[in-house]
Amino acid sequence: MQMNVDPPKFNHRNRVFFRTERKNEKMENSEEQKYGVRKLEISDKSKGFIELLQQLSVCDSVSDTDFENRFRELSAVGDDHVIGVIEDEPSGKIIATGSVFIEKKFLRNCGKVGHIEDVVVDSSARGKHLGKRIISFLTEHARSMGCYKVILDCSVDNKAFYEKCGFHNKSIQMAMYFAH
Repeated sequence: MQMNVDPPKFNHRNRVFFRTERKNEKMENSEEQKYGVRKLEISDKSKGFIELLQQLSVCDSVSDTDFENRFRELSAVGDDHVIGVIEDEPSGKIIATGSVFIEKKFLRNCGKVGHIEDVVVDSSARGKHLGKRIISFLTEHARSMGCYKVILDCSVDNKAFYEKCGFHNKSIQMAMYFAH
């Protein structure tokens, strides 16, 4: 099932949120209407962003200075690296996130590929289609940047979720980790 979505529109100053539905389409349920996807803001560290990432993988504590430095570094590359978040407005807590970075290639007439990473929904907020909203935000961002495809790696446990989002099993992931 492919979602019919408008291209993302970002505006940090006005905090314009990206909504995955067109104006003439109804949301799957009213619960979804409460949650908009936006770009990560520097203040999101204090809203549980790092703690949310810890539900996904090893993520040591990050000092405020280190967070600010990394945030500025990623912001400097503009739309080539975007981190989307969903904030639960009543609690002020970040409850879902994911990122996409754009790889510029020589293949496919100097094409571009979007790489989706670090998708996680808070354990207390699962089942509300927030993961789909994050994935839609990230894939549409990649499309708007002119990518010819978007790819990701996932565990076997998450394969069905990504298939529901329109992804297909392509090949085998391999990795080499370095000691730090």
